[in-house]
Amino acid sequence: MKLAISSLLVGSAAAFSMNMKADSSSSRRDVLGKTLAAGAALAAPAAANAYFVPDLPYAFEALEPYIDAPTMKLHHDKHHATYVANINKATEGKEDVPILDLMADALEAGPVRNNGGGHYNHAFFWDEMAPADEAKKTKPSAQLEGLIEKSFGSMDDMKAKFEAQAAPGAVFGSGWVWVCVNKAGDKLEIVGTPNQDNPLMKGVTDEVMFPILGLDVWEHAYYLKYQNRRPEYVSNWWNVVNWDKVSKNCAYVVEKHAGVPVIG
Repeated sequence: MKLAISSLLVGSAAAFSMNMKADSSSSRRDVLGKTLAAGAALAAPAAANAYFVPDLPYAFEALEPYIDAPTMKLHHDKHHATYVANINKATEGKEDVPILDLMADALEAGPVRNNGGGHYNHAFFWDEMAPADEAKKTKPSAQLEGLIEKSFGSMDDMKAKFEAQAAPGAVFGSGWVWVCVNKAGDKLEIVGTPNQDNPLMKGVTDEVMFPILGLDVWEHAYYLKYQNRRPEYVSNWWNVVNWDKVSKNCAYVVEKHAGVPVIG
């Protein structure tokens, strides 16, 4: 790529020199401008296809008082950004593919497991939340509500099982808790995963499953506000869950039997 750009610049510079006597100053500017534009076009694909941290769909303080602004800023701008920087390093020089496509074989792919998982999980996480005054206006679709009742009995029962799975004794240390659609697409499961693993990765659970809702229970997600009170963080988090988005996730995976794509 660098050689191609250099050759283009050298060749254009020669043409520019040959035309100096005949061309006006405006023409010379046109030649140089086209040269630089062509060089930029050659360089663009690598930068455009790199993984990136997506913007939040709300302000840092928008999830207050349930998730505080300092935590959101640190979590998004520092922790998520670190995973993105590292997955870009790990995949440098390789074919650009959506981060979702790296999940299935992540356990066998070294740095992709933690850094690719970290990027996918966080991009998924930001998108399923909304400010509390907006979140309370959302509700599960008929499809999602039916799966909740079939799988758990009721929304309250699902939340209780989810909170039990998110407790420190269930996910020890760092990890995530997920509501997933099973591979057959006819039942919901709640699972916990360590570190940045997720149920899309072969070998993490008994079968690959498709997350429709996930909660980060790493300490960096809550410690500034809740310290060691993880259960309080988990129970408060329901106030910012965007059930319209979760319902869309459910509809997508039931139809496609595939993971939810994310931005970034």
